[in-house]
Amino acid sequence: MHRAKTVAEELAKKQKEISVSEFFERNKHILGFDSSVRALITSVKEAVDNALDACEEAQILPDLYVEIRREGPAAKVGQTEELVMIVEDNGPGIVKQQIGNIFGRLLYGSRFHAIRQSRGQQGIGISATVMYGQLTTGKPAIVYSKIGEKQPVILTHLKLDTRSNRPDVLKQDPVFGDEHWAAKEHGTRIEVAMTGKYQRGPQSVFEYLRSTAIVNPHARLTFKEPDGTTTVFERATDQLPPPTKEIKPHPEGTELGTLLKMAKNTSAKTLTTFLQEEFSRVSSEKAKEMCDAAALSPGMHMEKFDLDEAKALLSALPKVKLLPPPTDCLSPIGETLVRKGLKKELPDTEFIATVTRPANVYSGRPFVVEAGLAYGGGLPKDEPVRIIRFANRVPLLYQKGACVSTTAVEGMDWRRYELDQRGGKGIPIGPVVLLVHVASVNVPFTSEAKEAIADIDQIRNEVVLALRECARKMGSHVRKKAKLSRMKEKEEIIRKIIPKIAEKSASMLGKPVPDYEPIIARIMNNMMITDQIEPVPKKGLKVSIQVTNYCNFGKTFQLYSAIPHNVAPTDVSPEPEKVEDGLITWKIKRIPTGETETLSFLLPGLDASDFDETDLYVKGIDEELVIGAEPWKGKEELPRIEVETVKTITAEGQVVEGIVQKDDPVPETPDGEEDVEAEKELSKAKGKKGKEVELASKDARPAAKPKKGSAFPMPKAALEQQAKLGKPFPGAKKAPKPKGGKK
Repeated sequence: MHRAKTVAEELAKKQKEISVSEFFERNKHILGFDSSVRALITSVKEAVDNALDACEEAQILPDLYVEIRREGPAAKVGQTEELVMIVEDNGPGIVKQQIGNIFGRLLYGSRFHAIRQSRGQQGIGISATVMYGQLTTGKPAIVYSKIGEKQPVILTHLKLDTRSNRPDVLKQDPVFGDEHWAAKEHGTRIEVAMTGKYQRGPQSVFEYLRSTAIVNPHARLTFKEPDGTTTVFERATDQLPPPTKEIKPHPEGTELGTLLKMAKNTSAKTLTTFLQEEFSRVSSEKAKEMCDAAALSPGMHMEKFDLDEAKALLSALPKVKLLPPPTDCLSPIGETLVRKGLKKELPDTEFIATVTRPANVYSGRPFVVEAGLAYGGGLPKDEPVRIIRFANRVPLLYQKGACVSTTAVEGMDWRRYELDQRGGKGIPIGPVVLLVHVASVNVPFTSEAKEAIADIDQIRNEVVLALRECARKMGSHVRKKAKLSRMKEKEEIIRKIIPKIAEKSASMLGKPVPDYEPIIARIMNNMMITDQIEPVPKKGLKVSIQVTNYCNFGKTFQLYSAIPHNVAPTDVSPEPEKVEDGLITWKIKRIPTGETETLSFLLPGLDASDFDETDLYVKGIDEELVIGAEPWKGKEELPRIEVETVKTITAEGQVVEGIVQKDDPVPETPDGEEDVEAEKELSKAKGKKGKEVELASKDARPAAKPKKGSAFPMPKAALEQQAKLGKPFPGAKKAPKPKGGKK
């Protein structure tokens, strides 16, 4: 007699494993494929991200081609149609054996376990694009890959088997005689047919590529739209971002389960060796200190390290002061390249401010926040400001309201910076474009679609600080511009009226027309200072400053002009009182009423996108009389202006680009063996009440003092200028003596 099966046993028959591919197949909206418009953007985004990452890892200047092609007649407005997405790069290519896994297998990649900044990390994106294409059209993806000049291009047709999460390679053969690929040394091309809807607008493929060009100024992007329109986003610089280095996890923020897994998989024999080998910023002394704080034996064998020991170690971590994680795993864009990117895509704006904040840490993960602000020009004055958001150099086009960047903008009072904002909350209104970029080894996205950054306190605070600094610069510019405009308008009116009064009075009295300039000056009663910046071919930027005395008597005062810290000015006229790192000082002698004195200098090797407004300051004169300059408050209050790319002009007039050397970096020590002086400095950096004082230097180490000759190379004209002054520029190299009679 057979026993009747229970309900539990019947239900057990229906239970089976669900592959990750099947899960995402049914929940594709999680990955950003929730609408026909967004699915197309997501597909392009994933392919372009992979291409840029591959090029940068191979240290190749990216040259990408993106095309959206229609299969058949154009659809009616609002309807979906079959499109083919094509993305081709000049990267290192993909070996034949890995093509299937990379394009036809979810959660497969090389960056998930690496603790360093990269655009893609999860190994989902491009495989999800292939999966979406076969779901909507039933067609396989087509991949071309070439890994060397003498290697054939490999043509692959593949699909993704969602049941097994493995690639289904339908065809894979070498191709010979193709002229296009014969001309290329290496590269990859993917073609995916999919159902989608192409459109222009704020959320479109075109806008994504345009935003990508801003934060990737080293990349050249060519985009061909379905109607045949081709747009080329040229690169603004030939400098690749510095390669990021992989780091070990930091003890701060490590979770209990992660610690137990690391302890189980380690090859270290003892606890102190485990702490030094598996974590960053843990020296032998710090490892012993951590063991003592946790009441664990430093020589404990790792076989005995279990749950109780892990809990004790984690609870003891706050008692041990460790240096923050290294930041060479990050690759921020830099203020100069952010400025170049904004200037390239928004060429008509009248003012641009950029800020790169010092590195910070959340949950043991280092991150850097950068911000840019473009103002004026052709930007609309009566619309909400446009916010461009980025994470690890990737544009974020959707879920704006859920992103920490938007939250930070809405929480600031923009009225104090001369923008309209109802109630001091929400998105301000004005001719402004805001850029926010967050770079981290693990950006905390709100979902797998990677379209919004979670509102974490440390990140939000850094975004606010960066935006405030940009906003202060903009507010100063707007107030200065408005004041100058009012004074010029006043002068125009006075110059129309006073001459007529003088002429009429003279004719009535039968006397000659008197000199009315002193009268105009007495009415104006100000010292107007204006500046103009213009490029000089093969030389750099010429800065001209005009000081016009509209007071009724002469004035003597000091005028300061802030300049980039790592650029030595030349052709300074008239002879300044002092030239130092980041500053030129003139003593303005008595300027007669109504007359103008012109000052000028040359910034060698710069162009208009490097330096677009001069910060001027005055001392020794009533600040109420001065229009166009701020009162001098000391050098410590000066903004630090720095350009990263400087072109050296040779004696023959040839322009050569190069990196300006900055202060000597702190030499790297073996991972875990921190600089003893840095630890001492960290222990001293406490307030009277025990509060930590943040170290300002990158990587939280005390800044190294620059050695002589390490700041920047000096052009010949600058050496002549320093000889006139009798004082060398700080950190300047001396002119090399000729050897063997050769120059």
